[in-house]
Amino acid sequence: MTVPRPILRVRDITDAAPRAAFDRLVHRAVAVDGAAPFNDQALIDVEAGSRSLLFAIAPPESPSAVELLVGAALIGNGELEFVVDPEWRGTGVGSSMLSEILANAPPKLLAWAHGDHPASRSLAVRFGFDRVRTLLQLRMSLSPSPGTSSLPPGITAFRPGIDDVEWVELNARVFASHPEQGRITVDDLRARQSEPWFDAGDFLLARDESGRLLGYNWLKVDADHGEVYVLGVGEPGRGLGRALMLAGLDRLRERGVRTASLYVEGDNEPAVRLYRSLGFTDYAVDVQYRRRDTD
Repeated sequence: MTVPRPILRVRDITDAAPRAAFDRLVHRAVAVDGAAPFNDQALIDVEAGSRSLLFAIAPPESPSAVELLVGAALIGNGELEFVVDPEWRGTGVGSSMLSEILANAPPKLLAWAHGDHPASRSLAVRFGFDRVRTLLQLRMSLSPSPGTSSLPPGITAFRPGIDDVEWVELNARVFASHPEQGRITVDDLRARQSEPWFDAGDFLLARDESGRLLGYNWLKVDADHGEVYVLGVGEPGRGLGRALMLAGLDRLRERGVRTASLYVEGDNEPAVRLYRSLGFTDYAVDVQYRRRDTD
């Protein structure tokens, strides 16, 4: 079945009604796909106003009809992420949304497909996108913690308002070549600190004897699931990454987490080897596409 072309409308995510509708759509997609359709940076950007939120609305049957949300997109900073309501997939909504968005999009637009679904691959081929990055999601099961343990020597918890600038500077050095993680600012960091999931005790920092910040393991806990949100080491090759990972996994066990996950670039062989050696296995794949020049 093909439905009439949806209408795209810009919405303000800081308004209560659009935010509630957006959150419902995301929850429906996660329930079906097992993966979130938008990454954290995209959500922070749209709340800050550097990306736009577009709603795809089914054409109303009458002027008084209630607005029916069938898809949503976040676009800005040269990137696009979008999702179609699961009940409206296979009806042409995704193709219509992408066609209209690309009519006014910048050249070489990047687009994320969270989950590497066949429909995403089909749209990429149809609209001239090439696969440029592969992001692996790895997972492992955790056994319950036998009790509370202290952090290893040299590893402490993050101190909001004290460690912010130093962490941002180290993170920028560690991820200097990373298109998302390396550009995080102090404001971005503080925006994440305001999220319901943030817990300073889940943000582990490693320092040398002089107090210099060497690395970190930032964890994100949601019920019995915990994510290694970002792991960074300023001086690789000293075993610090493994030490931080082990401390982080212990912390997750203490928090009652039963499943740990993380994301890693598919071509980052040293990191992939480390995570696999700790017991992580493949779970899902995210793919980033770049639109070919249309000239």
